[in-house]
Amino acid sequence: MRSHRVASPNGARDDVYYWLRDDTRTDPDVLSYLKAENQYTETQLAPIQPLIDGLYTEIVARLKQDDSTVPVRYRGYWYSIRFATGQEYPIVVRRADTPKHAPLAEDEILLDGNALASGLPFFQLGGYEISPDNRLLAYTEDTVGRRQYRLRIKDLSTGTLLPDVIENVDGGIAWADDNRTLLYVEKDPVTLLGRRIRSHRLGDTGGDALIYEEPDESFDLTVERSKSERYLLIASESTTSSEWRYTRTDDLTFDFKVVVPREEDHEYQLDHLDERFIIRTNWQALNFRLIEVPESRAADRTQWRDVMAHDPEVFIQDFELFRTFVAVSERSHGLMNIRVQRWGEAPFHLTADDPTYTMALGSNPELDTTLLRYVYTSLTTPGTTYEYDLADGSRVVLKREPVLGDFDPANYVSEFVWAPARDGERIPVSIVYRKGTPLNGTAPLYQYGYGSYGLSMEPGFSSSRLSILDRGFVYAMAHIRGGQELGRRWYDAGRLEQKWNTFNDFVDVTDHLVARGYCARDKVFAAGGSAGGLLMGVIANVAADRYAALVAHVPFVDIVTTMLDTSIPLTTLEYDEWGDPNEAAAYAYMLSYSPYDNIRPQPYPAMLVTTGLWDSQVQYYEPAKWVAKLRRHNTGSRALLLHVNLEAGHGGKSGRYEHMREVAREYGFVIALAEGASIGEAP
Repeated sequence: MRSHRVASPNGARDDVYYWLRDDTRTDPDVLSYLKAENQYTETQLAPIQPLIDGLYTEIVARLKQDDSTVPVRYRGYWYSIRFATGQEYPIVVRRADTPKHAPLAEDEILLDGNALASGLPFFQLGGYEISPDNRLLAYTEDTVGRRQYRLRIKDLSTGTLLPDVIENVDGGIAWADDNRTLLYVEKDPVTLLGRRIRSHRLGDTGGDALIYEEPDESFDLTVERSKSERYLLIASESTTSSEWRYTRTDDLTFDFKVVVPREEDHEYQLDHLDERFIIRTNWQALNFRLIEVPESRAADRTQWRDVMAHDPEVFIQDFELFRTFVAVSERSHGLMNIRVQRWGEAPFHLTADDPTYTMALGSNPELDTTLLRYVYTSLTTPGTTYEYDLADGSRVVLKREPVLGDFDPANYVSEFVWAPARDGERIPVSIVYRKGTPLNGTAPLYQYGYGSYGLSMEPGFSSSRLSILDRGFVYAMAHIRGGQELGRRWYDAGRLEQKWNTFNDFVDVTDHLVARGYCARDKVFAAGGSAGGLLMGVIANVAADRYAALVAHVPFVDIVTTMLDTSIPLTTLEYDEWGDPNEAAAYAYMLSYSPYDNIRPQPYPAMLVTTGLWDSQVQYYEPAKWVAKLRRHNTGSRALLLHVNLEAGHGGKSGRYEHMREVAREYGFVIALAEGASIGEAP
């Protein structure tokens, strides 16, 4: 074995599998190794391949193949996305608005993802923006999976692509009012963070002007138009700090001004309405508040006036502006709700129908309307798009996501329970199972968790999940610390020097569900992805006896090595989440839970680990090294499997149906083990 000494200011560690790192993704030895891993996984799963194939057929059969989204009106057109039967990628269409009672206009295809993806092993549409005069379409595409997008422009009057092509950009774009100039985010080619805002004038081959360059490598950039259409906005954001800039959409000098100068631990987001900014801010408000301030006095906090005051029990997540009202996504008691408030009046909440659920603001691009679009879903209710009319209080269902076959929500039961943590906290847990599933300690459990970056796990519907529920599984989503289900304090209690709470919470939820009879002690399965994969890695080391098998998607498992290497994409942005390992205390704390560094001789649960060769967020070599080291120390006989998608990145395979093959493999793995199958032996 080739050993590598990983140095740091606080010590050095030997890494015998470091040779698997290949930043070019072209080393023949590395590629041969990864292909051999795939072959080994295929061989081990061969006995259950008929089950996997059957699950894929079953899952796809529930999908409406010729589906489409609810049309959204914007600047005189109705925009929607549709899927054609048997095709993998979305088709973006629009139709011109017509007078009431007049025949509908014909759909105009703006982007056909299937045509754009033709002949490519991977394709993903980033974002798209229509020029203010509705004649040009700027869009971004990724053909590798690394989220380094290519910017193209299409003339909608002729259907032709303009010769302008810009590489290595972020997904977001913003047009200026001249319909000839747009702003985009140029990525750092190494860290892949948004580093510069440039302006591009159509047809200009002389180089794009630099508008703003972010000096701090822990910040990322985005660009957008305000909903009022008056301003172009640049956001600089780190994990715990924000700074926004603005200039008029008709100002081609792009003289951006700072809204509120950045300061440590002040996060804010904003939009514009009439002559004022509406700002979501955590200044003197741990769970955020919504304020309004005259645009010319935005930095003067004596001028800030509460629209929605801070509430220690309610976390303000997001907001949407309208001429006559504002709508807010907020979290209370672990669940996402929507609060609506007419300007100057008392707020009210929209109602929910399930014990555990989520509401989310839908697509609402127009200011001058009394109609609010929102999406409601639960573990038993497919995503449902509602339109609420503030003029008369009526609510209309615009669409409920179709589930083909014999699906009936009445056949499933959801619960929202609280599990005791070892330190006295209570952890919210969303649960779903098929009616009639015995809760007497005999059912298999599939438990999911994440618990990082303040990302809350939404208890939403999944038609593919029916395949495990119908086979007697109880499914549980553990809302552990590190997310924001219980507000900002829940996030702060699961990051930096309190990160162990995340891992302990997950295990404590497992123990509670076993003790309450939701599942059999020897049939507990768990899954997580990315930072949730780190969670799987930690519990594999410290609670291996609790789990029959683990599924870890694109797992972030070599945290210390990665955080010491600022050349790895996104690393510097992560210091406020995990800590800076160049500091002795942070290094020691991170090392205490790092999955790769804490592997030890013991019987490990069976594992299915997935990664993508072109992953820009968790490099493929982390899970590859992790699995190799696990096999070296595993004293048990349960198989440890690695599948490497050689043509994809962090999100797995592109395409509507190809992704379902990955889901079928995951479900086949846990179902077979729950039914007593033996999937190979660890080498």
